[in-house]
Amino acid sequence: MVNPILKAPEGKPSDVEEIKERSNYLRGTLKEVMLDRISAGIPDDDNRLMKHHGSYLQDDRDLRNERQKQKLEPAYQFMLRVRMPGGVSTPSQWLVMDELADKYGNGTLKLTTRETFQMHGILKWNMKKTIQEIHAALLDTIAACGDVNRNVMCASNPFQSEIHAEVYEWSKKLSDDLLPRTRAYHEIWLDEEKVAGTPEVEEIEPMYGPLYLPRKFKIGIAVPPSNDIDVFSQDLGFIAIVEDGKLIGFNVSIGGGMGMSHGDKATYPQLGKVIGFCTPDQMYDVAEKIITIQRDYGNRSVRKNARFKYTVDRLGLENVKAELENRLGWSLGEARHYHFDHNGDRYGWVKGIQGKWHLTLFIEGGRIADFDGYNLKTGLREIAKIHTGDFRLTANQNLIIGNVSSQKKKQISELIERFGLTDGSQYSALRRSSMACVALPTCGLAMAEAERYLPTLIDKIDTIVDESGLRDKEITIRMTGCPNGCARHALGEIGFIGKAPGKYNMYLGAAFDGSRLSKMYRENIGEEEILNELRVLLPSYAKERLEGEHFGDFVIRTGVIKASTDGTNFHD
Repeated sequence: MVNPILKAPEGKPSDVEEIKERSNYLRGTLKEVMLDRISAGIPDDDNRLMKHHGSYLQDDRDLRNERQKQKLEPAYQFMLRVRMPGGVSTPSQWLVMDELADKYGNGTLKLTTRETFQMHGILKWNMKKTIQEIHAALLDTIAACGDVNRNVMCASNPFQSEIHAEVYEWSKKLSDDLLPRTRAYHEIWLDEEKVAGTPEVEEIEPMYGPLYLPRKFKIGIAVPPSNDIDVFSQDLGFIAIVEDGKLIGFNVSIGGGMGMSHGDKATYPQLGKVIGFCTPDQMYDVAEKIITIQRDYGNRSVRKNARFKYTVDRLGLENVKAELENRLGWSLGEARHYHFDHNGDRYGWVKGIQGKWHLTLFIEGGRIADFDGYNLKTGLREIAKIHTGDFRLTANQNLIIGNVSSQKKKQISELIERFGLTDGSQYSALRRSSMACVALPTCGLAMAEAERYLPTLIDKIDTIVDESGLRDKEITIRMTGCPNGCARHALGEIGFIGKAPGKYNMYLGAAFDGSRLSKMYRENIGEEEILNELRVLLPSYAKERLEGEHFGDFVIRTGVIKASTDGTNFHD
């Protein structure tokens, strides 16, 4: 029952809402257009629906101008994203993804900031075969994109305690239970057919409804003291509360989100706010009811203002909490104490519970490929062939070779040495704390480079880092090619958002533990200006920082960046 006091914004539904309404539960004409061989692309309406099936149509922007001159259509290709809660993959699944990247993709895999695989360069006529082979490996791409709940994240750390294994199981359950119920995915990609003689039954989406959500919805589960998944960046965050070695429940955080639009003050990054506590068996009920609140009251007219954070701000945090408890039929408990101390990864070999070993490798930009002189993809393939544990994709685009037995550790270590795979120990701590989105050439939203450029920029920043004696000091640095926030730029102690080719807005002042956003420091600057700023800031930090003080805290304490009144959120 929709609360008559709370209201959704008035206005004509956006074109995406109209597309979903006439799509017959996300089917559209996808089945037919994917058979067309005249064009490598698909109509825009179907591309909007395609996202709910885990894919985006893109084109190679490096080739765009030349193809226009030749009067050819863009070099269309598809990006495909896997649903993989908690980022856990078996060795056999890794091998399948490795093979598919070569067979149908561009030969590389991207480890995303939501702990899953992303594959680029798939041609339209190979999409169905790719999805079917992913399905045969017991993975899928359902709801990896689109106006639904996306891949559920959870703490990557598999070695600290049994709690992490328990939390991972909850992330899997949430991911499965919150899936759309439409059979469109199975019909279009897996050739599911109705049994002959089965009566036609009207299809329903009991939670999402026929229009699904106004925008994407993201859930993450953190296990303190690590905030590796940036729990406050999520629409809905669960913070594990452990007492006497047992998981007693979760603090509930709502209303986070990183995206914004340049020059539009009605859009902004925001941190989630903790509203209470629930027990593990109440977790799904909380998630479902919050999703239905967003379904009923989210903005379906203006997509820029359609994320849950804007719904929370418009309705009021306390009103949303009251509506949640009304729909639950019970009240959340009082939030419990917790503490975060970092939001990065911990590299190298670590011995964990049950005598198992875990190795975290540094994967710059999350790109799994064979580079000149560095056969990363081949090395990981060889490890997967003998590995009997699992692979864990982290929220910081790195990789954990997890649950390694003592017997296998020697073999894996030999392969690590043979292929020169690295935990990043030869790099600066700043580089090991870096993250970048894909951006150019495949992302249609990118205004500037990110993944292809950040390593080069860090090469030059490292000179300043070394001269300042900061080589071993972790400073989170993040870059996105546009303001959408895929690399969670607003939670980088140093953050860059693409504004135009070679130009970025520079942000400073986020908290090292992910509990405070950054604020814009300089607008629309290029590499020379970036380096000039850091030539002043980094040496000052080296000389004037307090014991244990992180860079984000330093720039606020010294007045380089002015903190907001509540010390958490910064809006442009």
